[in-house]
Amino acid sequence: MKRRSLLKFGSMSSALALAGQLPITKAHAADTGPIKVGILHSLSGTMAISETSLKDTALMTIADINKNGGVMGRQIQPVVVDPASNWPLFAEKARQLLTQDKCAVVFGCWTSVSRKSVLPVFEELNGLLFYPVQYEGEEMSRNVFYTGAAPNQQAIPAVEYLMGAEGGNAKRFFLLGTDYVYPRTTNKILRAFLHSKGVKDADIQEVYTPFGHSDYQTIVANIKTFSQGGKTTVISTINGDSNVPFYKELGNQGLKATDVPVVAFSVGEEELRGIDTKPLVGHLAAWNYFMSVKNTNNSKFEKEFFAYAKAQNLPGGDKRVTNDPMEATFVGIHMWKQAVEKAKSADVDKVRTAMLGQTFAAPSGFTLTMDGNHHLHKPVMIGEIRGDGQFNVVWKTKTAIRAQPWSPYIAGNQGKPDVVTSIPAFLRRQRVRVA
Repeated sequence: MKRRSLLKFGSMSSALALAGQLPITKAHAADTGPIKVGILHSLSGTMAISETSLKDTALMTIADINKNGGVMGRQIQPVVVDPASNWPLFAEKARQLLTQDKCAVVFGCWTSVSRKSVLPVFEELNGLLFYPVQYEGEEMSRNVFYTGAAPNQQAIPAVEYLMGAEGGNAKRFFLLGTDYVYPRTTNKILRAFLHSKGVKDADIQEVYTPFGHSDYQTIVANIKTFSQGGKTTVISTINGDSNVPFYKELGNQGLKATDVPVVAFSVGEEELRGIDTKPLVGHLAAWNYFMSVKNTNNSKFEKEFFAYAKAQNLPGGDKRVTNDPMEATFVGIHMWKQAVEKAKSADVDKVRTAMLGQTFAAPSGFTLTMDGNHHLHKPVMIGEIRGDGQFNVVWKTKTAIRAQPWSPYIAGNQGKPDVVTSIPAFLRRQRVRVA
């Protein structure tokens, strides 16, 4: 770009910033006053069942940081908005948080469609988003830190587990998901992975339902029929409140884990709260954290959340639970605080640089590291549903695993993987049985 063009671009950027359309990152670096932080989660609509607890976790973590002196002596001021499970509204609310509320950072989104809705806004305005949920992995933005799992940190090891002796030697795979980006892309990755293992298309069935879908009677009946062709497992990427009728229908039709195990990538303790889980005992979920893990950091995390829930009189009372995206939210906010203190500024560009290499002793029991690819190194855990709605961890990796944002199983993806390795072979070296 010629010098004249650069000067013209700079003038346009300054004009937009003065007009309130493009926040100047230096404005976030003021030495005094509170630091505004955006909380962008659905508190109504189909995704509220999952996202409300992330808002609660963010406010709890911010309150605790403020109680202990804030960030560089400055208090954090949360700005909470409700995009109401409406994907275009996510983008509108993100722009509001950056241009009107002047937030230095935003913690939010759950579905990939909501993240993709806001991504152009964060890239245009040079905002900073911390995204706390597992996703399909086909992305790596300089304006996003991904504290949830990439496919090689959840989906692929879960399927490999199910194909092995410990997981039941599955031969047929029913891929059931909500109809949007994450399930379809993840299942594209998994189908390619299964092909690499010799599984034929005839042994793979793929079904999608809309957000908020509630009638799973026919689908569960089809799963039972499909399973008659050999040892079958269901890979569930159902998201939001549709999980409740799906799991209830499994119980209604007596589909037990010993017959056809379901492994879920978007169901945790929060989604099972309020469901009679006794008929679901033995079904599985793959995450990077479970509430049931035993270690000092998790005990502190749970006690802090339960105390906050009681003090704030949150709905659910003593029946509230912790889960994986809540832990990712907790870790992300603390890492951002550490990065601000390292940078001695809340300026987006300075914080982005300071984030790389940050570590945090997480409630999972592992010390997590923020990689140069903007993804956390994370452990992989597989848990079996218990009668009380908790999970017994039956398998986990020995160490936290580096994310591969691009899958080597999809040809023609958006770029080259940072490290091209055999994920299954690597995971076999990492496996450890948990008693």
